[in-house]
Amino acid sequence: MARLNPVFVCSSCGGETLKWQGQCPLCGEWNCLEQRSGARARPAAAATAVSLAAKLPAAGLTERLATGAGELDRVLGGGLVAGSVILLGGDPGIGKSTLLLQVAAHVAAGAPVIYASGEESVAQVTLRSQRLGLSAEGLGLVSETNLPAILALAAERRAALLVIDSIQTAQSGSGGNLAGAVSQLRECTAELVRFAKASGCAVVIVGHVTKEGAIAGPRLLEHLVDTVLYFQSEAGSRYRIVRATKNRFGAANELGFFAMTATGLKEVKNPGAIFLARAPQAAPGSIVTVTREGGRPLLIELQALVDRMRFGAPRRVAQGLDANRLAMLLAAANRHAGVSLQEHDVFVNVVGGIEISETAWDLPVLIALASSLKDRAVPAHLVAFGEIGLTGEVRPVAYGDERLKEAQAQGFRTAIVPKDNAPRRGVPGLNVIGVARIAEALEPALGGGAPA
Repeated sequence: MARLNPVFVCSSCGGETLKWQGQCPLCGEWNCLEQRSGARARPAAAATAVSLAAKLPAAGLTERLATGAGELDRVLGGGLVAGSVILLGGDPGIGKSTLLLQVAAHVAAGAPVIYASGEESVAQVTLRSQRLGLSAEGLGLVSETNLPAILALAAERRAALLVIDSIQTAQSGSGGNLAGAVSQLRECTAELVRFAKASGCAVVIVGHVTKEGAIAGPRLLEHLVDTVLYFQSEAGSRYRIVRATKNRFGAANELGFFAMTATGLKEVKNPGAIFLARAPQAAPGSIVTVTREGGRPLLIELQALVDRMRFGAPRRVAQGLDANRLAMLLAAANRHAGVSLQEHDVFVNVVGGIEISETAWDLPVLIALASSLKDRAVPAHLVAFGEIGLTGEVRPVAYGDERLKEAQAQGFRTAIVPKDNAPRRGVPGLNVIGVARIAEALEPALGGGAPA
Protein backbone atom coordinates (compact mmCIF):
# COMPACT_ATOMS: atom_id res chain seq x y z
CA MET A 1 0.00 0.00 0.00
CA ALA A 2 1.32 3.48 -0.91
CA ARG A 3 2.42 5.56 2.05
CA LEU A 4 0.70 8.92 2.40
CA ASN A 5 2.95 11.96 2.68
CA PRO A 6 1.84 15.52 3.47
CA VAL A 7 2.22 17.95 0.60
CA PHE A 8 1.85 21.72 0.87
CA VAL A 9 0.40 23.40 -2.23
CA CYS A 10 0.55 27.13 -2.94
CA SER A 11 -2.90 28.58 -3.65
CA SER A 12 -1.34 31.35 -5.75
CA CYS A 13 1.02 29.57 -8.15
CA GLY A 14 0.16 25.90 -7.57
CA GLY A 15 3.70 25.00 -6.55
CA GLU A 16 4.33 22.14 -4.12
CA THR A 17 6.72 21.79 -1.21
CA LEU A 18 7.24 19.02 1.36
CA LYS A 19 7.19 21.28 4.42
CA TRP A 20 5.14 24.25 5.51
CA GLN A 21 6.68 27.71 5.24
CA GLY A 22 5.29 31.16 5.79
CA GLN A 23 6.32 32.18 2.28
CA CYS A 24 6.02 30.18 -0.93
CA PRO A 25 9.56 29.46 -2.17
CA LEU A 26 8.41 29.62 -5.81
CA CYS A 27 6.30 32.78 -6.14
CA GLY A 28 7.10 34.60 -2.89
CA GLU A 29 3.49 34.95 -1.70
CA TRP A 30 2.88 34.83 2.07
CA ASN A 31 0.48 32.53 3.98
CA CYS A 32 -0.63 30.69 0.85
CA LEU A 33 0.57 27.10 1.51
CA GLU A 34 -2.20 24.59 2.15
CA GLN A 35 -1.66 21.02 3.32
CA ARG A 36 -2.82 18.22 1.06
CA SER A 37 -2.52 14.47 1.39
CA GLY A 38 -0.19 12.90 -1.13
CA ALA A 39 0.71 9.36 -2.08
CA ARG A 40 4.17 8.09 -2.82
CA ALA A 41 4.01 6.78 -6.36
CA ARG A 42 4.92 3.21 -7.04
CA PRO A 43 7.46 2.41 -9.76
CA ALA A 44 5.60 2.42 -13.06
CA ALA A 45 6.00 -0.04 -15.87
CA ALA A 46 8.34 0.94 -18.68
CA ALA A 47 6.76 2.99 -21.46
CA THR A 48 6.46 1.61 -24.98
CA ALA A 49 8.45 3.40 -27.69
CA VAL A 50 7.50 3.46 -31.38
CA SER A 51 10.15 3.68 -34.08
CA LEU A 52 10.12 6.81 -36.18
CA ALA A 53 10.30 4.59 -39.26
CA ALA A 54 7.17 2.65 -38.29
CA LYS A 55 4.10 3.18 -40.41
CA LEU A 56 1.42 4.85 -38.35
CA PRO A 57 -2.25 5.10 -39.33
CA ALA A 58 -2.86 8.25 -41.29
CA ALA A 59 -6.32 8.84 -39.84
CA GLY A 60 -6.31 11.71 -37.39
CA LEU A 61 -2.69 12.69 -38.06
CA THR A 62 -3.09 14.82 -41.16
CA GLU A 63 -6.83 15.45 -41.26
CA ARG A 64 -8.05 18.81 -40.00
CA LEU A 65 -11.54 19.99 -39.18
CA ALA A 66 -12.53 23.15 -41.02
CA THR A 67 -13.96 25.74 -38.63
CA GLY A 68 -16.07 27.48 -41.26
CA ALA A 69 -14.02 30.67 -40.85
CA GLY A 70 -11.09 30.93 -43.23
CA GLU A 71 -9.35 33.51 -41.05
CA LEU A 72 -9.47 31.22 -38.02
CA ASP A 73 -8.26 28.27 -40.10
CA ARG A 74 -5.34 30.43 -41.22
CA VAL A 75 -4.38 31.21 -37.63
CA LEU A 76 -4.65 27.53 -36.63
CA GLY A 77 -2.48 26.46 -39.54
CA GLY A 78 -5.26 24.95 -41.69
CA GLY A 79 -7.98 23.94 -39.24
CA LEU A 80 -8.54 22.00 -36.04
CA VAL A 81 -6.13 19.08 -35.57
CA ALA A 82 -7.68 15.94 -34.07
CA GLY A 83 -6.54 15.51 -30.47
CA SER A 84 -5.28 19.07 -30.14
CA VAL A 85 -6.03 21.39 -27.21
CA ILE A 86 -6.56 25.09 -27.94
CA LEU A 87 -6.70 27.85 -25.33
CA LEU A 88 -8.61 30.99 -26.37
CA GLY A 89 -8.33 34.11 -24.20
CA GLY A 90 -9.87 37.54 -24.51
CA ASP A 91 -11.60 40.40 -22.72
CA PRO A 92 -15.20 39.93 -21.50
CA GLY A 93 -17.79 40.61 -24.20
CA ILE A 94 -15.30 40.60 -27.07
CA GLY A 95 -17.03 37.68 -28.82
CA LYS A 96 -15.26 34.50 -27.70
CA SER A 97 -18.47 32.55 -27.07
CA THR A 98 -20.02 33.86 -30.29
CA LEU A 99 -17.06 32.75 -32.38
CA LEU A 100 -16.87 29.32 -30.79
CA LEU A 101 -20.62 28.76 -31.11
CA GLN A 102 -20.35 29.52 -34.83
CA VAL A 103 -17.42 27.11 -35.14
CA ALA A 104 -19.24 24.42 -33.16
CA ALA A 105 -22.33 24.71 -35.36
CA HIS A 106 -20.25 24.40 -38.53
CA VAL A 107 -18.32 21.35 -37.31
CA ALA A 108 -21.53 19.75 -35.99
CA ALA A 109 -22.90 19.61 -39.52
CA GLY A 110 -20.62 16.65 -40.16
CA ALA A 111 -19.51 15.33 -36.75
CA PRO A 112 -20.75 15.27 -33.13
CA VAL A 113 -19.85 18.34 -31.06
CA ILE A 114 -20.29 19.07 -27.35
CA TYR A 115 -20.51 22.72 -26.22
CA ALA A 116 -20.24 22.87 -22.42
CA SER A 117 -21.03 26.23 -20.85
CA GLY A 118 -20.43 26.83 -17.18
CA GLU A 119 -21.43 30.50 -17.33
CA GLU A 120 -24.76 30.32 -19.19
CA SER A 121 -27.77 28.04 -19.19
CA VAL A 122 -28.78 25.95 -22.18
CA ALA A 123 -31.68 28.34 -22.82
CA GLN A 124 -29.32 31.34 -22.97
CA VAL A 125 -26.96 29.60 -25.40
CA THR A 126 -29.93 28.55 -27.50
CA LEU A 127 -31.18 32.14 -27.68
CA ARG A 128 -27.77 33.26 -28.95
CA SER A 129 -27.73 30.51 -31.58
CA GLN A 130 -31.18 31.58 -32.77
CA ARG A 131 -30.06 35.20 -33.00
CA LEU A 132 -27.05 34.11 -35.06
CA GLY A 133 -29.21 31.85 -37.25
CA LEU A 134 -27.31 28.68 -36.25
CA SER A 135 -28.70 25.16 -36.11
CA ALA A 136 -27.08 21.73 -36.25
CA GLU A 137 -28.39 18.33 -35.26
CA GLY A 138 -24.96 17.15 -34.14
CA LEU A 139 -24.41 20.02 -31.69
CA GLY A 140 -25.04 19.06 -28.07
CA LEU A 141 -25.42 21.90 -25.55
CA VAL A 142 -24.84 21.27 -21.85
CA SER A 143 -24.73 23.64 -18.89
CA GLU A 144 -22.32 21.85 -16.58
CA THR A 145 -19.25 22.63 -14.46
CA ASN A 146 -18.41 19.06 -13.40
CA LEU A 147 -15.56 18.19 -15.76
CA PRO A 148 -15.69 14.36 -15.36
CA ALA A 149 -19.39 14.44 -16.33
CA ILE A 150 -18.59 16.55 -19.40
CA LEU A 151 -15.78 14.21 -20.48
CA ALA A 152 -18.02 11.19 -19.99
CA LEU A 153 -20.67 12.77 -22.23
CA ALA A 154 -18.08 13.66 -24.91
CA ALA A 155 -16.74 10.09 -24.82
CA GLU A 156 -20.25 8.65 -25.06
CA ARG A 157 -21.12 10.83 -28.05
CA ARG A 158 -17.65 10.27 -29.60
CA ALA A 159 -17.40 14.00 -30.10
CA ALA A 160 -14.99 15.38 -32.69
CA LEU A 161 -14.94 18.77 -30.94
CA LEU A 162 -15.40 19.73 -27.30
CA VAL A 163 -15.76 23.37 -26.24
CA ILE A 164 -15.25 24.31 -22.57
CA ASP A 165 -16.62 27.78 -21.80
CA SER A 166 -14.81 28.54 -19.58
CA ILE A 167 -11.96 26.76 -17.78
CA GLN A 168 -12.40 29.07 -14.76
CA THR A 169 -15.83 27.52 -14.09
CA ALA A 170 -14.80 23.87 -14.55
CA GLN A 171 -14.27 21.74 -11.47
CA SER A 172 -12.72 18.33 -10.94
CA GLY A 173 -12.97 16.29 -7.74
CA SER A 174 -9.26 15.44 -7.83
CA GLY A 175 -8.20 19.08 -7.91
CA GLY A 176 -9.57 20.19 -4.52
CA ASN A 177 -10.59 23.78 -3.76
CA LEU A 178 -13.29 25.72 -5.56
CA ALA A 179 -13.58 26.32 -9.28
CA GLY A 180 -11.09 28.90 -10.51
CA ALA A 181 -8.40 28.05 -7.97
CA VAL A 182 -4.90 27.49 -9.28
CA SER A 183 -4.94 23.79 -8.45
CA GLN A 184 -8.34 23.38 -10.15
CA LEU A 185 -7.19 25.17 -13.30
CA ARG A 186 -4.08 23.04 -13.51
CA GLU A 187 -5.84 19.72 -12.88
CA CYS A 188 -8.79 20.44 -15.18
CA THR A 189 -6.49 21.46 -18.03
CA ALA A 190 -4.35 18.36 -17.51
CA GLU A 191 -7.47 16.14 -17.63
CA LEU A 192 -8.62 17.80 -20.85
CA VAL A 193 -5.20 17.27 -22.42
CA ARG A 194 -5.22 13.59 -21.44
CA PHE A 195 -8.75 13.16 -22.81
CA ALA A 196 -7.88 14.87 -26.11
CA LYS A 197 -4.74 12.79 -26.70
CA ALA A 198 -6.47 9.52 -25.81
CA SER A 199 -9.71 10.05 -27.74
CA GLY A 200 -8.59 12.19 -30.70
CA CYS A 201 -11.21 14.82 -29.85
CA ALA A 202 -10.19 18.42 -30.50
CA VAL A 203 -10.71 20.53 -27.37
CA VAL A 204 -11.13 24.32 -27.28
CA ILE A 205 -10.84 25.97 -23.85
CA VAL A 206 -12.00 29.51 -23.14
CA GLY A 207 -9.86 31.37 -20.60
CA HIS A 208 -10.44 34.67 -18.85
CA VAL A 209 -7.75 37.34 -19.00
CA THR A 210 -6.28 39.62 -16.35
CA LYS A 211 -6.27 43.41 -16.51
CA GLU A 212 -2.80 43.19 -18.11
CA GLY A 213 -4.29 41.15 -20.96
CA ALA A 214 -2.67 37.79 -20.07
CA ILE A 215 -4.68 34.61 -19.57
CA ALA A 216 -5.64 34.27 -15.91
CA GLY A 217 -4.13 31.40 -13.98
CA PRO A 218 -0.69 29.83 -13.79
CA ARG A 219 1.59 30.02 -16.80
CA LEU A 220 1.48 26.24 -16.81
CA LEU A 221 -1.84 26.38 -18.70
CA GLU A 222 -0.15 27.77 -21.81
CA HIS A 223 2.58 25.14 -21.59
CA LEU A 224 0.09 22.27 -21.40
CA VAL A 225 -2.01 23.14 -24.43
CA ASP A 226 -1.00 22.90 -28.10
CA THR A 227 -2.21 26.31 -29.27
CA VAL A 228 -2.75 29.63 -27.48
CA LEU A 229 -4.97 32.22 -29.17
CA TYR A 230 -5.74 35.76 -28.02
CA PHE A 231 -8.92 37.54 -29.08
CA GLN A 232 -8.18 41.28 -29.22
CA SER A 233 -9.99 44.48 -30.12
CA GLU A 234 -9.59 48.20 -29.69
CA ALA A 235 -12.26 49.91 -27.59
CA GLY A 236 -15.14 51.06 -29.79
CA SER A 237 -13.91 49.17 -32.85
CA ARG A 238 -16.03 46.63 -34.72
CA TYR A 239 -12.97 44.69 -35.80
CA ARG A 240 -11.62 41.71 -33.88
CA ILE A 241 -8.16 40.18 -34.21
CA VAL A 242 -7.29 36.58 -33.35
CA ARG A 243 -3.56 36.22 -32.70
CA ALA A 244 -1.70 32.93 -32.21
CA THR A 245 1.09 33.26 -29.64
CA LYS A 246 1.82 29.52 -29.61
CA ASN A 247 0.99 26.88 -32.19
CA ARG A 248 2.45 23.38 -32.40
CA PHE A 249 0.66 22.73 -35.70
CA GLY A 250 1.24 26.01 -37.52
CA ALA A 251 3.00 29.35 -37.52
CA ALA A 252 2.99 31.46 -34.37
CA ASN A 253 2.09 35.19 -34.43
CA GLU A 254 -0.37 34.61 -37.27
CA LEU A 255 -3.37 36.95 -37.38
CA GLY A 256 -7.00 36.52 -38.31
CA PHE A 257 -9.38 39.47 -38.81
CA PHE A 258 -13.12 39.51 -38.08
CA ALA A 259 -15.86 42.12 -37.99
CA MET A 260 -18.63 42.02 -35.38
CA THR A 261 -22.07 42.29 -36.99
CA ALA A 262 -25.65 41.78 -35.85
CA THR A 263 -25.51 38.19 -37.08
CA GLY A 264 -22.18 37.29 -35.47
CA LEU A 265 -18.55 37.50 -36.47
CA LYS A 266 -17.77 37.79 -40.17
CA GLU A 267 -14.43 37.38 -41.87
CA VAL A 268 -12.72 40.48 -43.24
CA LYS A 269 -12.19 39.86 -46.94
CA ASN A 270 -9.54 42.56 -47.43
CA PRO A 271 -7.61 42.80 -44.14
CA GLY A 272 -4.69 44.60 -45.76
CA ALA A 273 -6.65 47.87 -45.93
CA ILE A 274 -9.07 47.76 -42.99
CA PHE A 275 -7.03 50.39 -41.11
CA LEU A 276 -7.01 52.86 -44.03
CA ALA A 277 -9.82 55.24 -43.07
CA ARG A 278 -8.10 58.43 -44.23
CA ALA A 279 -9.51 61.92 -44.60
CA PRO A 280 -10.78 62.93 -48.08
CA GLN A 281 -7.91 65.43 -48.43
CA ALA A 282 -4.26 64.88 -47.57
CA ALA A 283 -3.27 66.55 -44.29
CA PRO A 284 0.19 67.38 -42.91
CA GLY A 285 1.56 64.71 -40.59
CA SER A 286 -0.27 61.76 -42.15
CA ILE A 287 1.40 58.95 -44.09
CA VAL A 288 0.71 55.30 -44.90
CA THR A 289 3.21 52.53 -44.21
CA VAL A 290 3.24 48.81 -44.95
CA THR A 291 3.85 46.73 -41.85
CA ARG A 292 3.91 42.96 -41.56
CA GLU A 293 1.81 41.21 -38.93
CA GLY A 294 1.90 37.44 -38.86
CA GLY A 295 2.28 36.22 -42.41
CA ARG A 296 0.62 39.10 -44.26
CA PRO A 297 1.36 42.76 -45.06
CA LEU A 298 -0.97 45.43 -43.67
CA LEU A 299 -1.32 49.05 -44.77
CA ILE A 300 -1.64 51.31 -41.75
CA GLU A 301 -1.87 55.06 -41.42
CA LEU A 302 0.63 56.82 -39.14
CA GLN A 303 -0.13 60.28 -37.82
CA ALA A 304 2.35 62.72 -36.31
CA LEU A 305 1.75 66.09 -34.68
CA VAL A 306 4.52 68.59 -33.93
CA ASP A 307 3.64 71.56 -31.71
CA ARG A 308 5.90 74.21 -30.26
CA MET A 309 6.61 73.58 -26.60
CA ARG A 310 4.76 75.88 -24.23
CA PHE A 311 6.69 75.26 -21.01
CA GLY A 312 8.85 72.67 -19.27
CA ALA A 313 10.50 69.77 -21.05
CA PRO A 314 9.28 68.72 -24.52
CA ARG A 315 6.82 65.81 -24.54
CA ARG A 316 7.35 62.62 -26.53
CA VAL A 317 4.13 60.58 -26.80
CA ALA A 318 3.85 57.44 -28.95
CA GLN A 319 0.67 55.34 -29.25
CA GLY A 320 1.27 51.92 -30.81
CA LEU A 321 5.01 52.49 -31.20
CA ASP A 322 8.10 52.22 -29.01
CA ALA A 323 8.60 55.61 -27.32
CA ASN A 324 12.29 54.93 -26.68
CA ARG A 325 12.92 54.24 -30.35
CA LEU A 326 11.02 57.41 -31.24
CA ALA A 327 13.46 59.44 -29.11
CA MET A 328 16.36 57.79 -30.92
CA LEU A 329 14.85 58.65 -34.31
CA LEU A 330 14.40 62.29 -33.30
CA ALA A 331 18.11 62.49 -32.49
CA ALA A 332 19.04 60.88 -35.83
CA ALA A 333 16.76 63.28 -37.73
CA ASN A 334 18.28 66.28 -35.99
CA ARG A 335 21.85 65.17 -36.67
CA HIS A 336 21.59 63.85 -40.23
CA ALA A 337 18.55 65.56 -41.81
CA GLY A 338 18.39 68.96 -40.12
CA VAL A 339 14.92 68.26 -38.66
CA SER A 340 15.23 69.85 -35.21
CA LEU A 341 12.40 69.15 -32.76
CA GLN A 342 14.18 69.99 -29.52
CA GLU A 343 11.74 72.81 -28.78
CA HIS A 344 8.62 70.98 -29.92
CA ASP A 345 6.20 68.52 -28.41
CA VAL A 346 5.97 65.35 -30.53
CA PHE A 347 2.90 63.10 -30.72
CA VAL A 348 2.78 59.96 -32.88
CA ASN A 349 -0.21 57.64 -33.27
CA VAL A 350 -0.95 54.41 -35.15
CA VAL A 351 -4.49 54.66 -36.51
CA GLY A 352 -6.70 51.67 -35.71
CA GLY A 353 -5.25 50.81 -32.31
CA ILE A 354 -2.81 48.20 -33.60
CA GLU A 355 0.73 48.02 -32.19
CA ILE A 356 3.73 47.85 -34.55
CA SER A 357 6.69 45.95 -33.13
CA GLU A 358 8.99 45.91 -36.17
CA THR A 359 11.34 48.70 -37.30
CA ALA A 360 9.82 49.39 -40.73
CA TRP A 361 7.94 52.38 -39.26
CA ASP A 362 11.12 54.41 -38.72
CA LEU A 363 11.21 56.10 -42.13
CA PRO A 364 7.48 56.93 -42.45
CA VAL A 365 7.41 58.39 -38.92
CA LEU A 366 10.29 60.75 -39.71
CA ILE A 367 8.56 61.79 -42.95
CA ALA A 368 5.32 62.43 -41.04
CA LEU A 369 7.16 64.49 -38.41
CA ALA A 370 8.85 66.61 -41.09
CA SER A 371 5.48 66.99 -42.82
CA SER A 372 3.85 68.29 -39.64
CA LEU A 373 6.80 70.56 -38.83
CA LYS A 374 6.82 72.20 -42.29
CA ASP A 375 3.01 72.04 -42.63
CA ARG A 376 3.28 70.30 -46.00
CA ALA A 377 1.04 67.31 -46.70
CA VAL A 378 2.40 64.03 -47.98
CA PRO A 379 0.67 62.96 -51.24
CA ALA A 380 -2.23 60.57 -50.61
CA HIS A 381 -0.88 58.10 -53.20
CA LEU A 382 2.48 57.74 -51.41
CA VAL A 383 3.56 54.91 -49.11
CA ALA A 384 6.86 54.46 -47.26
CA PHE A 385 8.72 51.94 -45.10
CA GLY A 386 12.29 51.43 -43.92
CA GLU A 387 14.54 51.22 -40.88
CA ILE A 388 16.72 54.14 -39.77
CA GLY A 389 20.23 53.69 -38.37
CA LEU A 390 21.99 55.97 -35.91
CA THR A 391 24.38 57.12 -38.63
CA GLY A 392 21.48 58.34 -40.78
CA GLU A 393 21.36 55.45 -43.24
CA VAL A 394 18.09 53.89 -44.39
CA ARG A 395 18.36 50.16 -43.84
CA PRO A 396 16.32 47.48 -45.67
CA VAL A 397 13.53 45.48 -44.01
CA ALA A 398 12.33 41.94 -44.59
CA TYR A 399 9.71 41.03 -47.21
CA GLY A 400 10.14 44.22 -49.20
CA ASP A 401 8.70 42.77 -52.43
CA GLU A 402 5.53 41.59 -50.67
CA ARG A 403 5.03 45.02 -49.11
CA LEU A 404 5.37 46.76 -52.46
CA LYS A 405 2.93 44.37 -54.17
CA GLU A 406 0.35 44.95 -51.43
CA ALA A 407 0.74 48.74 -51.74
CA GLN A 408 0.28 48.52 -55.51
CA ALA A 409 -2.79 46.30 -55.06
CA GLN A 410 -4.37 48.90 -52.76
CA GLY A 411 -3.97 51.68 -55.36
CA PHE A 412 -0.81 53.46 -54.20
CA ARG A 413 1.36 54.87 -56.98
CA THR A 414 4.57 55.97 -55.24
CA ALA A 415 6.71 54.19 -52.66
CA ILE A 416 9.76 55.50 -50.79
CA VAL A 417 11.77 52.52 -49.61
CA PRO A 418 15.36 51.65 -48.67
CA LYS A 419 17.62 51.43 -51.69
CA ASP A 420 18.29 47.74 -51.04
CA ASN A 421 14.54 47.03 -51.03
CA ALA A 422 13.97 48.62 -54.45
CA PRO A 423 13.27 45.80 -56.95
CA ARG A 424 15.47 45.64 -60.04
CA ARG A 425 12.59 44.97 -62.42
CA GLY A 426 10.21 47.37 -60.69
CA VAL A 427 6.55 46.93 -59.84
CA PRO A 428 3.99 47.67 -62.60
CA GLY A 429 1.98 50.78 -61.74
CA LEU A 430 4.18 51.73 -58.79
CA ASN A 431 7.00 54.28 -58.85
CA VAL A 432 9.56 52.96 -56.36
CA ILE A 433 12.04 55.53 -55.03
CA GLY A 434 15.04 53.93 -53.33
CA VAL A 435 16.87 56.08 -50.76
CA ALA A 436 20.07 55.47 -48.80
CA ARG A 437 20.01 58.43 -46.36
CA ILE A 438 17.29 60.20 -44.36
CA ALA A 439 17.65 63.48 -46.25
CA GLU A 440 17.10 61.72 -49.58
CA ALA A 441 13.64 60.59 -48.46
CA LEU A 442 12.30 63.97 -47.33
CA GLU A 443 12.53 65.76 -50.69
CA PRO A 444 10.40 63.34 -52.79
CA ALA A 445 7.93 62.90 -49.92
CA LEU A 446 7.32 66.58 -49.23
CA GLY A 447 7.96 67.64 -52.81
CA GLY A 448 5.20 65.48 -54.25
CA GLY A 449 6.84 62.22 -55.25
CA ALA A 450 6.06 62.02 -58.94
CA PRO A 451 3.61 59.24 -59.59
CA ALA A 452 4.25 56.53 -62.14
